[in-house]
Amino acid sequence: QVQLVESGGGAVQAGGSLKLSCAASGSIFAINGMGWYRQSPGEQRKWVATISRGGSTNYADSVKARFTISRDNAKNTVYLQMNSLQPEDTAVYYCNADIEKYGTGKYYSYWGQGTQVTVSS
Repeated sequence: QVQLVESGGGAVQAGGSLKLSCAASGSIFAINGMGWYRQSPGEQRKWVATISRGGSTNYADSVKARFTISRDNAKNTVYLQMNSLQPEDTAVYYCNADIEKYGTGKYYSYWGQGTQVTVSS
């Protein structure tokens, strides 16, 4: 069993900051890419940022220069530092990870349960 558990969401005013965390646990042999996605009401889930096992990062244009993704491989945890938050950043944020479970020899994509971020103007 593999679980991704997010934390750190909440409500902030425009211009504020939040830091999300997502910890993977369970029968994990290795983790490849990790990332964050978000979904606003009535919209499809959208990609926000990803980070490779080696630390290479990519960002959606809408968050570039405001959000920073990082990871701690020893803790199987990915983070998303969000600065200069705007009302349009309001969404449920989901973490995602490509994980190889012990004994499978394959990577599978896993999702967290989501954490709400609300930014008021």
